[in-house]
Order: sequence, then structure tokens, then C-alpha cells
Amino acid sequence: MKTILLIEDDTALRENTAELLELSDYKVITSPNGKVGIVKAKEEKPDIIVCDIMMPEVDGYGVLEALSYDTTTNHIPFIFLSAKTEHKEIRKGMDLGADDYLTKPFEEEELLSAIESRLAKAALLSKVVNDQQFSTLAVSEDNGLRNLHELKNFFDDHGEISEFKKGEVIYEEGEHSNNIYLILKGVVKSHKMDENGKELITTLYKTDDFLGFTSFIDNTPYLESATAVEDSELAGISKNNLKEILEKSKNISLELMELLTDNLSEIKEQLLQMAYSSVRKKTAQTILQFADVLNKKSQDSIKISRNDLASVAGIATESLIRTLSSFKKDGLIEIEGRNIKILDLSGLQLVE
Repeated sequence: MKTILLIEDDTALRENTAELLELSDYKVITSPNGKVGIVKAKEEKPDIIVCDIMMPEVDGYGVLEALSYDTTTNHIPFIFLSAKTEHKEIRKGMDLGADDYLTKPFEEEELLSAIESRLAKAALLSKVVNDQQFSTLAVSEDNGLRNLHELKNFFDDHGEISEFKKGEVIYEEGEHSNNIYLILKGVVKSHKMDENGKELITTLYKTDDFLGFTSFIDNTPYLESATAVEDSELAGISKNNLKEILEKSKNISLELMELLTDNLSEIKEQLLQMAYSSVRKKTAQTILQFADVLNKKSQDSIKISRNDLASVAGIATESLIRTLSSFKKDGLIEIEGRNIKILDLSGLQLVE
């Protein structure tokens, strides 16, 4: 049984989360603040740590920093929980070495998935260390990059920064794929045109996502176009430079492979939804998907074009508009011009 250290100053949230984790067959150790959490981490050596950021005594950043200086705890996977959603706050946590960052309120499945993923990755990397003396190979002699978060920092610090206004094309299908991008701010859609000239949005990318991956072996052109859904800022480096980094760091290669595999799974789910779901369910799931990507709370308005919504859902714009009207009548959403506000989140999630 894996052991989780949960550091959270909110008593109700701490107890509820601990109960959830125990019901999922984890041993849970709890701490009401960062100061006690540091002590328990060093005493208990848990398999993973889940930690709030805003706490008395010592905040979450202080906890992570203290544990990172101790060789007996600096390898433990670390997940932040926080109501803070600004890119600079996420970047600060990742700079200190956090493995993941969940924003409150979070879904139970989201927390469990993050924990399972980090534990699985830790086990995989541990095996690589034991079998191949990975510790000496994981650090590049030239750039010293050790993990995916440091790679993102490399993009941010050394990449060519480009700004794109809403609706501006970043690259088009068929162009040479010379660069890979990290989204520093904004939302980007990748899209293709079908044989009838209808746009189909394949993926939505948000802040801290990579964009523009194609083959590293062949000079494969971009297989789809990318356009800014809102004002966006991207950091780009050449594909050749990234290839050199991956060749020198097996750790980054493994993490990037895991990330791309997760992305493929999400795209597969979206395609299954487009193929087999009803128009109402497609529309509801697409609204929820945009709310998630745009980091909107249930009562915040989503400003997105009807064409983009229809393209992601894989339905005709006319069908989408009729469905939105029915959702409005049912009290699920509110429509003000181009803005959509979710009124009944659970109701949308249950639409069939």
C-alpha cells in the first residue's frame, strides 16, 4: 500500500480528501501546516506528497524547497493544491521542482489520476536508475536539463518569444515544421479542413502546453494548422535543438513520451465522442471542454465563436445553435451575445 502525505490547513478539506484517498486504498498521513509537514515527510518518507500552497507557519513553496535540499526526501513526487491559477504562480512551483499542480476546486478523479500518474512515473524512473545507472546519464553535460519542467523553463528563458492576436495564424498545414512551441499565455487551436471545406478543430492547447510536434527523423511538414483562440504568447525553439536535448537526457524523453501519450488518449476520447455521442451530449461536452481549457469557473462567461464550438463538437453550426437554445430553455446555460455562462454544471455533465 502506497503512503500519501497530505499537507492542508483547511480542516474540512483535509479530512474529506484523506477519506477519499483512504477509500482508494492509500495509507494517508495528514498535516495541518507546512512546518509539521516537513517533519512528517522526513520521518515517514511517504511515496508521494500532496500539499496546499497558502498555509500558516510555512507555505507550500517553503515545504517543497526544504524537502528538495534533503537527499532523503528530494526524490518524493510532489503535487501542489492551490486556488492560484496564474501562470507565474504555476511556474514558481514548477521551478522549485513540483511534479504537478491542481487548482481548487478539483474533481476527485483528477486528484486520483494525478497521484496514480506520478507514482507510476516514479516507479518507472526508479527502474531506469537501477538498471542503467540513469543518474549519471540523465543530466546533459551541455545544458544540465533533468526533467520536463526544466525543459519548459529552457523554452521560456531561451526560446524565441512570439505574440499572436486572437484569430492570428501561428502556422499552416503543409509548412515546414522547423519549430516546437511552448504556450506561455493564451489558448491555441489546431485544425484541419475536410474535403468539403469545413473546419475541424482537432485539439485545444492552453498555457504550459507544447505545440507543433511532428517527426524528429523526417522533415515532415505540419499536418494541421494552428491559430490563436485568444491573444497568446509562445516561446519557440528549433526542432533540431530539442532533438539534441532529448538525445542527451533520457529522463526528459520519458516524460515527454508520457505527456504525448496522454494527449493522444485525450484526442481519442474526443474522436469517440464526436463519432458516437448525440448532438446534445457533443455540445455539452464541448462547452465543458472549452471551460476547462480557458480555466473558467462555472459562473464565468465563455467567449468563443459558434463555429469553433461546432468544429470541436463535430456538428453543423446550425445544429449547435439549436442545441444551445434548448440548453438555455432548460436552464443549463445563459447566452448573452457571443458569451455562454454555465448555470448548471452537473446538469451539463449528465446530458445524454
